[in-house]
Amino acid sequence: DVQLQASGGGLVQPGGSLRLSCVVSGITFGRYAFSWYRQVPGKGPEWVSGLNDDGSGPRYSDAVKGRFTISKDFAKSTVILQMTALKPEDTARYFCVKYPVRILDVKIHYDAWGQGTLVTVSS
Repeated sequence: DVQLQASGGGLVQPGGSLRLSCVVSGITFGRYAFSWYRQVPGKGPEWVSGLNDDGSGPRYSDAVKGRFTISKDFAKSTVILQMTALKPEDTARYFCVKYPVRILDVKIHYDAWGQGTLVTVSS
């Protein structure tokens, strides 16, 4: 079975940085596209960032563009989200998701996800 275990969340001040990691197991890591979503209570999941099977083609939502960087560490089968210049509105639980395709297409629903990691940005 597919496992996507996110970590790295925590409490950070506005303007600070966090590095989220999603350790992937149960699949061939290099054959699938991945994304990060985030969710706050009372709202549906919001797409944040994603990339292709080989780590190419990173894409970002307007809300995080210029502040977040997504990448894949193939040696560790891990999807990384480096977050900088964090804002209070970035506060959410961040989930790593897998798509059943090699090339990222946000219109295609993901077929696996984890429980995520909580990010709190507060002064």
